[in-house]
Amino acid sequence: MNLIALFLGLLLERVLTRLLHLRELRWFDSYFDWCFGKMTAVGRIFSIPLGILLVLLPCLPVFFIAIYFSPLLLGIPYVVFAALVLLFSLGPRDLGREVEDYCRALESGDVSTAEKTAKELLEAEAPPRADARERALEDAVFVQANNRLFGVIFWFMILGPMGAWLFRVLDLMRRRAQFEACRDGVVDFDEMVFLRATQRLHWLLAWVPARLLAVGYALAGSFEDAVADWRTYYQECSPHFFDSNEGVMACVGKGALGLGEGGDSQAQVNRLRAAMRLVNRTLFIWIAIVSVAVLFGWRL
Repeated sequence: MNLIALFLGLLLERVLTRLLHLRELRWFDSYFDWCFGKMTAVGRIFSIPLGILLVLLPCLPVFFIAIYFSPLLLGIPYVVFAALVLLFSLGPRDLGREVEDYCRALESGDVSTAEKTAKELLEAEAPPRADARERALEDAVFVQANNRLFGVIFWFMILGPMGAWLFRVLDLMRRRAQFEACRDGVVDFDEMVFLRATQRLHWLLAWVPARLLAVGYALAGSFEDAVADWRTYYQECSPHFFDSNEGVMACVGKGALGLGEGGDSQAQVNRLRAAMRLVNRTLFIWIAIVSVAVLFGWRL
């Protein structure tokens, strides 16, 4: 049933593009701010266990509704409910549209729109230098693909609607924590208890889908280059272990593209569009693998 709900949810996302702004769930911000206060109050040691409980709390209604719907009417209410949960768990914005909006703004010379879109993709201010900005945006495409799409799909297939909603709530909490830290002008992010805790919880939940996504990038692009860059990354790995998810996806994704760096603005635009095409090919590979697994009798 989850496979049917997956197809339906992805289809709804493509059809209901005008309603995607509803997935930003701004009304969650007040809850997250309350959570951050509680996590700061208990200190660094207990912030992660408390964070787990606070993230699970808004997921419990989805869990119980899914259980209630599962045996009814041959599972049809469950499929509809799961597809709707998946629709609101993906995002919160459409990655392909944002990439295309940035590319068109860059091509037309619309600096303000390009800067605004770049900030959304990077979740931070874009680097002032053009070459550094384009490299950062290329990395962001591969990383945001997991945050907005593949991580949700992975946990949806593992835990059903609750899994998808769990990943989305945690990712929204991570984004809110990072926004609060940047707004407060914090120099040492490790000193912010709630930011440190949410980043580590997100790293834990994103670890497996990040590696599977990296494999998907390799299969969808230049396999040899992707594997070579993956191996090189671990040989020169940053000492910050909790940054490894983003580093692996960005490194393998760029290797899978098999394109050289540098060039004028049009070449940089072409690389971003190529990165998005690689993400889309990887999505097709994931769906094909899941479908084959179902055909061979795996219960998903």
